[in-house]
Order: sequence, then C-alpha cells, then structure tokens
Amino acid sequence: MNEKIPTAALRHTSASKRPKWLRLSHEHTAFSATLLLMISAMLSRVIGLARIKVIAYIFGAGARTDAYSAAFQLPDMLTYLLVGGTASITFITILSRYREQGREKEGEEALSVILSVMLLVLGSAVVLGEMFAPLYTHIFFPGFDAGKAALCTQMTRILLPGQLCFFAGGVLAAVLLVRKQFAYQAVTPLVYNLGIILGGVLLAKYLGVSSLAVGAVAGAIAGPLLLNYIGTHRMGLRLRFRLNWSHPGLREWVRLSVPLMIGVSLVTVDNWILSYFASQGNGDIAKLTYAKTLFSAPMAILGQAAGAASMPFFASLAGQKRYGEFASAVNRIVTRIFAFAFLLSAWMIGLAYPAVDLVLRGGSFHHVDVGQTALYFTLFAGSLCFWSAQAIYARAFYAAGNTLTPMAASTLIAAASVPLYWFLFHHMGVVGLAIASDCGIVVQTLALAWLLDRKRLVTWSGLEYPELARSMGAAVLAFAALYGVVHILPLARSFPVDLLQLFCGTTVWMFTAWLALHFTGSKLPQQLTRRLRSRNIPVTATALEESL
Repeated sequence: MNEKIPTAALRHTSASKRPKWLRLSHEHTAFSATLLLMISAMLSRVIGLARIKVIAYIFGAGARTDAYSAAFQLPDMLTYLLVGGTASITFITILSRYREQGREKEGEEALSVILSVMLLVLGSAVVLGEMFAPLYTHIFFPGFDAGKAALCTQMTRILLPGQLCFFAGGVLAAVLLVRKQFAYQAVTPLVYNLGIILGGVLLAKYLGVSSLAVGAVAGAIAGPLLLNYIGTHRMGLRLRFRLNWSHPGLREWVRLSVPLMIGVSLVTVDNWILSYFASQGNGDIAKLTYAKTLFSAPMAILGQAAGAASMPFFASLAGQKRYGEFASAVNRIVTRIFAFAFLLSAWMIGLAYPAVDLVLRGGSFHHVDVGQTALYFTLFAGSLCFWSAQAIYARAFYAAGNTLTPMAASTLIAAASVPLYWFLFHHMGVVGLAIASDCGIVVQTLALAWLLDRKRLVTWSGLEYPELARSMGAAVLAFAALYGVVHILPLARSFPVDLLQLFCGTTVWMFTAWLALHFTGSKLPQQLTRRLRSRNIPVTATALEESL
C-alpha cells in the first residue's frame, strides 16, 4: 500500500510523542511545574552565561560595561516602586481566589481594569524617567565621570519603555500560572537573553555598547510580552482597555501591592547599593554584575524556579484554608533548598576560579579581571542557601494574602544594612560590599522565617534538621575532597586546565557527596531519583512537598 498520511495526522502523531508536560497548554502538577521551570532556569542560565561571555569578550570590564549595568537600575526601580516588582505574584493570589469561587469572568474583567490603569500610570512614569534620567544618573552614580554618565543616561532611556512589556507580560503570565500552564513562563527568559546576545553580536559594530540595550528591549517585546499574550489568547482570554478607578479588583490589587511598592527588599536594593558604592571605581560594577550573574544561575534553579512553581499551589492551599498542608509544603521545600544549596555552594567555592576563567576570559576580559570576579563570586556563593530560601518564605506570605509584614521587615533590614555596606566598603573596598551583601540576606531570610513562625503560618520546628545536618556534613567533605584534587592538578591558567579542573573536581565532588549522603542515611539521593523517574503526580500537598 502506498497511501499518504494526512499532514494533520502527522502533526498529531508527532505531538503525541512529546511528553505531555512539555506541551505549551499542558496543565501542570507541582512536580512537573518545578521540573519544567528548573530545566528552563538551567537553559536560561546557560544562555545567560553566553550573554555575559559575549558582553565580556566584546566590551570587557570597564567604563562601558559599568554604564551598561548601571543603566538597568532606573527602569528596574520604576517597576519595583510602581507595580511592586514582580506583578504576577499579587495577580496569582487574586486570580486564584476568583477561580476557586467560580468567578473567572469577573476575574477577567478585574484583570482588564488593573492592566489598563497601571499601564497608564507606568507609562507616565516612563515618560518622566526619560526626562529626568540625567539627574538620576548624577545622583545615584556619583563616581561616574561625564562620559560614563552620558553613556549610562543614553542606555537608560533606551531601556525604560521595556518595563511596559515586563509589566504587561507579568500580568498575562499570572493568568497562565493560575491555570497551571508553566511552559510560557519557562520560555520567556530564554527569548529575552537571546535578544541581548543578538543585539550585541549584530549591532555592536554600529551602536557600540548601546546595542545590548537595544537587544534587551527587543527581547522584552518578543519574550515576556508577545509569548504570554499568545498563551492567554489561545486559552480565550480577551482583555479590553477599561479605566474604572473604583473597581473592587483594582482596590484589592492596590491593597496587596502597596506594601510591595513602598517597601524595599534587600533582594532588590542590594544591586542598587552595590552599584552606588562601586561607581567610584573603573569596572567594579561590571565585575560585581558578572559575579552576581554567575552566582544567580544555581540560585534561579533552586529558589526562583521552585518559588514560581510553588506560588499557585501555595495560594490554592491558603485559599482553601488548608494551613497544615500549607506549612508542611513550605517547610519541606525550604529543607530541600537548604540541603541542595549546601552541596552546590561547596562546588561553587571550590571551582570558582576555573569556572570564571573558562566562562569569561577572552577578548577584552583579562586574567586580572578573572581573579577579582572569581573572588566576588566565591563570597556570594557562601550565601546561596539564604538567597534561595528567602524566595520561598516571601511567597508563603504572599500566598496567604499578607504582603505588608514581609515588606515592612525587609524595608527595615534594607535600611539598617546601608551603614554596614558603607563601613565595609570604606575598610575593605569592593570585597567588603560582597560581604555586606551576604550578611544582609542572612538577616532577611532569618527574619522572614521568624515572622512566619510568629504568625503561626510556618513553624521553625517543621524543618527537617537531621537532613540539614547530613547535607551540611556531606558538603564539607565534598569541598575538602574537591579542594585537594584541584590543587594537585597543574596551576597553569589555560582553558584545557580549566576544563580538567572542572571535570575532575566535579566528579570528586559528586562522588564524595553521594557517598556521604548515602552512609549517613540521607533521603536526598533516593527522593531525587524517584521524582525524576515519576511521570504523573497528583496535585496534592504531598506532591508539592516532594517537588524538590
């Protein structure tokens, strides 16, 4: 027989072979969502490494890259102060309740009103930002000379309109997340990073370092805005421009978001403070940014991916007043995050220099730049567990409808941390800034955990302390073995030696950590293996607890 198979049938057959959880419209469980977003975070960070490699190779670590890194600060600040940073967090809480009550049409109307009003407000702020960008640069980067300040101002003006895309995309992303559709959320950061890379590669010859800013705006349009719009449009969402200042949905969103707008979390202002003090040097902002970008790769995989995946489930449990399961889910995830972060920190600290050298050195980025960046990376790596865990603790508050308490605490901690940054910077230089950053995030994480305990939402006693002790011991042993192997190998700094050190060090680290966890009776290896083999996990508190 020589019958032709219809094209539609071929497409259907091809699509049916893909795992369901990889389809854009698939409704995810807690585990599949976390797994998908972790894969996305890893891919995003791989592309992110390619991004900073392109930037470092073409532009190095000097005045131009300082100006580029600093140019993001005013756009980020406007979004943070006007819409509370991550717009999707508060929308998820509101839309989850509308959906639980069977009022999705009302939720859609509320979404139209909030989006219309806030685009008007944020758009006005963007116009003002364009006008006063030179004054902002002068105040917040006092160490910039006239040329660097002018370049920073130019790129700030290019980047500002992109915040409208991020806000609208965040609102649309909330709709998808509430429907347990995480695939779009997984793809958007990849598109954004690709935009910056293509901007630098294709336009650097014509626009200089400003090509990166142009690429960032193009990535924001194509990724956060366009992809999320396609996703919501496919599910039938039809938004309309509506200005209704008295709408109850708008009032509720303002009530939840105001604490996020007026409060300042150290998670956000840490970069602002670092840039303010580091502006006095040449290339210091760029090196800190490179180190933070490298450090944020495992942080995103652990904290941000788990936090984004868990938020809708936390909101659902809190909305149904299943607070026992809610507390159990938070504690289990935080325990897993701490356990894996201990092990990852050991790897990051032990292999800091060869990793930074392999990723960044070349072109305009030299050996001396590698040494300084690796030192900052090492210091940041020690606080990985706290940066990751605070994301879960904060989302636990948000899911419970309480944004005031965490932001009030975070604001006080951020304000109290500024003198520490100042003191350590003037006594230890840029190294002191990295140490101050670590100290601040430790205090913030412990404060959020203590407040959750005081509110009787999530108690300290729910953490699995024996598991944490086992993972800490395994991390210490793995670091010692890794350190010994790396220092036996050749000391010459070349890419082949970097690869040799990374391969041998990683192998020894993994083997030692696995042995230590196995012989101390840790559940981590078995749980990780079981979860990775699992395909269909029901959406229950147990599934959420074991998603990491």
